Amino acid sequence: MSQSQDREDDGPVGGMAEEAEMAPADDQGSSSSDGETVKRDRDEDYIPDAVEDDQPAIDSPPPSAGPSYVSHRYRELLNAQHEGAAEDGSADAIPRLAASPRDSMLSVPDDLPSVHGSVVSSPGSSRPPSLALRPGLSPTPSFRPFDHRFQSRIASPYLSSPRPSSPAFLSAHSRNVSLSSQLVLDSGDTETPSPPWEVVRWTKLRKLNSQVFSEAGRRNFGSPTCLAVAATIVLGTSKGIILVFDYSQTIKMIIGPGTKAVESGPITAIAVSADHTTIAGGHANGNIFTWDTARAARPFLAIPHLDPAHLLNRTADGHRPNVKIAHLGFLGTRHTALVSADDQGMAFSHLATRGTGALGRTVKTTRILGRYPDSKPPPGKTLKPSTVLAFASLPLGNVEMATDTMGLTAMLTPYLLVIVSTTPIAQTQHKSARPKEVAAHSAMTGCLAWFPGVKLKVADPVTGTQFSKVKLVYCWSNVLTVLDVEEIPSEDKDKPTGFKFRARSRWKCEEPIVAVQWLSRSVLTVLTISQRLIVLEDRSMRMTEAFDLIHKHIYHADLFSRQLGALVEQLDEEDPSMHGVVADAFYMSFKTYKGRLFLLGFNDVSIGALSNWADRLIALMENGDYVGAIKLATSYYTGDANKLTVGLPEDSQLRHSMVQNKLMEIMSASLKYVFGQRQKNKNSVEDGHLQELAETCFVACRSVEDDDFLFDEVYEWYEDAGVQGIFLETLEPYILDGSITAIPPVVVKAMVGRSVSKGWESRLEEVICRMDTATLDLDQITLLCKEHRLYDALLYVWNQGLNDFITPLFDLLSLLVPLIPDGQYSGSSMDAEMYGVNALKIFPYLSYVLTGRVYPTGEALAEDVAQKAKAELYWLLFSGKSITWPKGSNRRLLTRPNQSQEPSFPYLRLILYFDAASFLSVVNEAFEDSFLNDSPEKSNGSSGRDLPEEQIFGMTVNRQYIVSILTEIMNSADFSPSETIYLDMFIARNLPKYPQYLLFPGSTLTKVLVGLCKYPGSDLAEDAQLSAEYLLSVYQPPDVTDLIPLFKEAAFYRILKRIYRGDKQYGKLIETYFEDPDDQEAIFTCVDVYLRPQAGLTQRQIQDVHRVIKERSAEFMHLDPALAARTIAKHAPELHQHVLDSVHAEPELQYSYLRTILEPEKDTTVSRSTERDLVEQYVRLMCQFNPAHVSDYVGLVQSSNLRLEQLLPTMEETGVIDAAVILMAKEGQVQGAVGRLVKHLETLESALQGLLAASQPDTQHAQESAEELVHALRKFVLVGIWLCQGQTKTARAAAGRRGQKPPAGETLSADENLWLDLIDASVQITRRLSLSLQDLPPKADLPPTNGATHHHHHQHPPHLDTDKLLTLLRSLVQTTFTALLTSTSTPSSLPPPPTTAPQRPASTGPVPTQNMKTNLSFLRILRAFLTRAAASSPNLADLRAVLASVFSAYAYEESILRLSGRLLERSLFVDGVERAVELRQRGWRPRGSTCEACGRRVWGPGVQGGRGYYEAWEEREVGRRRGRAFGSSEGRGGGGDDGEEYTGKGKGKDLSLRAREDGAGMGETEREEEEEGKRDLGDALGQQVASPMRRDQQPALGPLVLLACRHIYHRSCLDTLLAKDGAGKEGGYKCPIDG
Repeated sequence: MSQSQDREDDGPVGGMAEEAEMAPADDQGSSSSDGETVKRDRDEDYIPDAVEDDQPAIDSPPPSAGPSYVSHRYRELLNAQHEGAAEDGSADAIPRLAASPRDSMLSVPDDLPSVHGSVVSSPGSSRPPSLALRPGLSPTPSFRPFDHRFQSRIASPYLSSPRPSSPAFLSAHSRNVSLSSQLVLDSGDTETPSPPWEVVRWTKLRKLNSQVFSEAGRRNFGSPTCLAVAATIVLGTSKGIILVFDYSQTIKMIIGPGTKAVESGPITAIAVSADHTTIAGGHANGNIFTWDTARAARPFLAIPHLDPAHLLNRTADGHRPNVKIAHLGFLGTRHTALVSADDQGMAFSHLATRGTGALGRTVKTTRILGRYPDSKPPPGKTLKPSTVLAFASLPLGNVEMATDTMGLTAMLTPYLLVIVSTTPIAQTQHKSARPKEVAAHSAMTGCLAWFPGVKLKVADPVTGTQFSKVKLVYCWSNVLTVLDVEEIPSEDKDKPTGFKFRARSRWKCEEPIVAVQWLSRSVLTVLTISQRLIVLEDRSMRMTEAFDLIHKHIYHADLFSRQLGALVEQLDEEDPSMHGVVADAFYMSFKTYKGRLFLLGFNDVSIGALSNWADRLIALMENGDYVGAIKLATSYYTGDANKLTVGLPEDSQLRHSMVQNKLMEIMSASLKYVFGQRQKNKNSVEDGHLQELAETCFVACRSVEDDDFLFDEVYEWYEDAGVQGIFLETLEPYILDGSITAIPPVVVKAMVGRSVSKGWESRLEEVICRMDTATLDLDQITLLCKEHRLYDALLYVWNQGLNDFITPLFDLLSLLVPLIPDGQYSGSSMDAEMYGVNALKIFPYLSYVLTGRVYPTGEALAEDVAQKAKAELYWLLFSGKSITWPKGSNRRLLTRPNQSQEPSFPYLRLILYFDAASFLSVVNEAFEDSFLNDSPEKSNGSSGRDLPEEQIFGMTVNRQYIVSILTEIMNSADFSPSETIYLDMFIARNLPKYPQYLLFPGSTLTKVLVGLCKYPGSDLAEDAQLSAEYLLSVYQPPDVTDLIPLFKEAAFYRILKRIYRGDKQYGKLIETYFEDPDDQEAIFTCVDVYLRPQAGLTQRQIQDVHRVIKERSAEFMHLDPALAARTIAKHAPELHQHVLDSVHAEPELQYSYLRTILEPEKDTTVSRSTERDLVEQYVRLMCQFNPAHVSDYVGLVQSSNLRLEQLLPTMEETGVIDAAVILMAKEGQVQGAVGRLVKHLETLESALQGLLAASQPDTQHAQESAEELVHALRKFVLVGIWLCQGQTKTARAAAGRRGQKPPAGETLSADENLWLDLIDASVQITRRLSLSLQDLPPKADLPPTNGATHHHHHQHPPHLDTDKLLTLLRSLVQTTFTALLTSTSTPSSLPPPPTTAPQRPASTGPVPTQNMKTNLSFLRILRAFLTRAAASSPNLADLRAVLASVFSAYAYEESILRLSGRLLERSLFVDGVERAVELRQRGWRPRGSTCEACGRRVWGPGVQGGRGYYEAWEEREVGRRRGRAFGSSEGRGGGGDDGEEYTGKGKGKDLSLRAREDGAGMGETEREEEEEGKRDLGDALGQQVASPMRRDQQPALGPLVLLACRHIYHRSCLDTLLAKDGAGKEGGYKCPIDG
């Protein structure tokens, strides 16, 4: 029996099926998430330590199998064990086994090309699964060997052990707070509650506090209100006294008692001069006094507030009386130059002249900011309330700067930052608006502080200069800004130096800032509104420290809310430009001086001193916090510590030299102390503390780059204590990330022993492969690796340490020899299995070396080393003989030790027997390396140098030689098709990539194609087809027609499509699309492309395509009926019926198909089909699948496309009566349609009657069913109405064209008969159903249904809402009659809309005849209906309720119309009255005072009979009020004794009888408003008719007429002008001027 037959009989077929099931899952796993990848890699670390008993293949030798079956079997066993391994994911859970872990011998798939610029072998192919993850592999494992790169497990980035970014700072360490004091001042006079290791140590000045804040001190001096610090500590008090203390807390002087200062109110601002000899104090009443500390009995200088007389005359500048001095400062070195600001927003500079004594000096005060309250604002602007939130003059530095003599002063208001120079004249240097980043509606705060220019001991590391610039820090609310002041030297010596102000840094705090100070040149201290102290680095704006000072009770006062209260109270919530509250002031309580912080509290004064760096370290060590001390010292060394620390230079070299020795001493002392305590009591020091100490020491030693201390001292301490495992675990991450590569041998030995003892061989190999081999004891490490079978590490050491690439390959080949004696699998022991597990490492090893990479790290080999390694390996594999190695020894590796003769290429055959697919994958990757190119440099280099045999031979190896050897070996009988298929794939894929290096005869390539078509397993189908496509891209077989059956059998559909497309066999091409299960939907695109006119197909080719479509029409429809319909309609509409007939048993597909072509969507290009058979078939299908749409569709289709006899049975069968009615009407069978409709209405009535009479109704759905039936009745009644209306319209149009008259008498026309039938049916149905519903008990009166006995004849449907049903039924009749009235009424016969105007009596005028017309058609129908009702039901009482509902509906509709009309008129009335009142109050003013015709004055001063005009107006008003009171027409000027006199005056037209009749249609309200709005003036002026005649004896010209154009005339003059022009006054007067 042959080998292939043995394999088929012994279960590989089952393995093949299992592989087919697992392949998709593996493919999915290749693109898993990071979490899944990590879990999978952890699982790969598990190693089976036993084989399950239920696997007979291991206990007994298996039947004969092929060579590659051995490696497959090992993978199968490993996967079976892998499935049963533990899954806790921890490294400690890895089972111990004295063998290399499985994952270390495997490769991980990689999509990346090799390092020598290769390309991916198969673009677009999915990433193959790892070999070790393929359970139950068949002899034809489809793991796509040519679509992936071998990658070592160790080179995988996700397996590298993560190293903490800073192990020493992983968690906060514990320490006991020590209260031991390290005092800055005399310990007897201070109190220091803060521990000594803190950055800032706060000290309360106990002696000073006892003198100032005691009860006696407050009584004598008052409470402190402000603080200034210089060489002394200066306090201002609420009693106007200044207290001066030295730093021994001794009071040096008390300034102010017995002088005018104490009469000026509390001290509100204080300042000390640059030489500390003069102190200035500002008081609450606006006075300022300066004091010479040498003669403090009286003021050195007095600057009083302005005298009230000066305020009025503005003869001098100064602070106003009783305005608090909020800020004060000296300018430069002068004692007589000051600047000050008050809380009302005004600032002044004060310059005193030289003289003797206070009386001999005069002070010149100049306003530099703000306006006096009584000053006028600038034109177009309004003054906003303002104040000076912050204020400071520039102090002097230790180097002369141009700013020293200018008296720069910075002021911060709620709106602007202003910097002014006061010398020689006051001048603004810089302005800056509040930044937009200020938080909206936050607390309004402002503060600032200067830092002068100073000379540096060491050049600035950023700018490189020896001098620092002048800096200003200022804050608005929570936004802090640092402003640099740069000097710009002037080219002209006579001109002053210029300045450039640049905002360099900005920082946003979480809360408003109330005070800011410079602690040093590079450190800022910020006090927030919640009394938190924040320390910032200047340039980086990094917050280094934060302290809570709420317990300090810092003094603060409300200085600005009174001044800014109006601004805050007017806050607009929509406008974020202003704040919602004004914060208290803190600036007077927070000061810095020479690196110390001073705080004025409500009850004490505190000093914050910076700790010295060494003192902090010592304090931590004394407190037992050795870990904290090492961390702090390390931060000092690296420069990461904040810049608050005193005593460390900024220069890195100086700092390193100072800190390194101290750091080493601390570590040594810490190790000695900790392990000394552990020796005394083992439980006194936990392992967690030792772990933290080790991590801290590692960080420190790595920072100072002293690894010797780690291994010489730290390791010895841990080793002596027996806890070296803690040290080794801490060391491991540093090795893996490459930080530490040189490891002493003793540490390596300990690491190996510990890892093996815990079963961590995988991690150990990874660690060893990251070490520098030059520092390793090679004998020791190789011995350990061999002993524990750490082959990855062993290969790495041999390659990197000994530069030997052949020996490790021999070691791996030796593992294969016992596995495959004579080509048969002979091992069943565990040792043999582990041999196979490690032997699989040969493939990633070859892959790495042959592509110039270090195994297993993946780094690039040096070029010369890579050339040597590749040549040696090619020599070993392709020299064709067994080799003695090392040279000069007698050791020869025999692949068949039991035979007398070795085969040719023994080592190559051995690897191919073991796993041909993996080796070919290695060669596929090696082919991409340029080493195999036939380059002249390679040939010259190999012959011109004295090289050993193996390198000379290896240099001659090329791709053609390799392929030839592989073809010769694998074409023998030793390899079955399950192995040779991979060679065929290899050749097919590489020939297109390297056509210039590979040459094959056509017979060989044809044989390759045949081999690819005969792939042994379905899981290889895709790979085989892809390979064949590669080959066919460069090779065209001469007998391709003979290969087509093979391609069909192999299901190579893509190749078949390519062939048919090239041969223009479009019919077979379409058929291939049908057969391809993965690309069937593309058939629509294919048909569309080749059947379009541009394709140029012949008629025969088109017929072939049509033939295939007809043969496969059912499949065509099943793919997508909509796409099929569009495609057929576009290119072959004659096939519609054939395609539909092919799926006659599936009407759903037919319906979808027909819907696409008969009702195409708007965005498609399918033309609507009008074929009658298709339309009728579509309607029939629509009745089944979408009955609600049938009527709409039938109404749109032309009647010629539908045959009634074909569709009516289906419509009646499916209940689509509305569509049937429409169709009958379109066919002209209107009477029959109405009859069919009435019949259906009666059917619905019967159904409802049956529901009402049901003995056992469904109580849950009874009401719903009844309502559905009533709605159905309404629907079909509406259909009948539509039918009748259409017929009526048609009949009326026809009668109008023929000139026919309506039938006389009671004869009904055809359309009227339709209405009669519909009305009769609806009324009768409504009557019968109403009676049935009335017989039911009301819903509230229904008896209980819980089994009680009923005395009715039958049970009624419970829970029926009879009132609702009756209302719905009666609406049928109302709707029908309303539609009848609307349809049969003409516009002239419609009744006029009702109105709310009072009705005239019958005698007041004739009734219009048009309202008397009657709709005879409606009356005839109604009479016929009543006649028919009387005949069918002699008792008309049955119809009374129905008719009553009809007429009540009309009454209801009429009342609605009347109400609407009333509301409309009322609205118009209200609007009109308002307009009339407005016009009446405004009146009409004439353009002039004379008549436009005769020129006589008619009104105004000098008019004749002026008094008469006024009297006439009064009489007119009395008459109008009387008329309104009695409601008579005379009151409106339309009748009575004076009616004729006042008729038409002032309106622009005469109110004659005709005009009044024309206005009859106008409402009374409108007429009255119009008249009153126009005639007042005319009525008044018109009274001159009689009275002026008596006084002036001149003829009266009658009333006046005022027109809308404002021209005024005598009425007689206007009548004369109009008569001359031939124009009368009918309809009103017309202006002769304006027309």
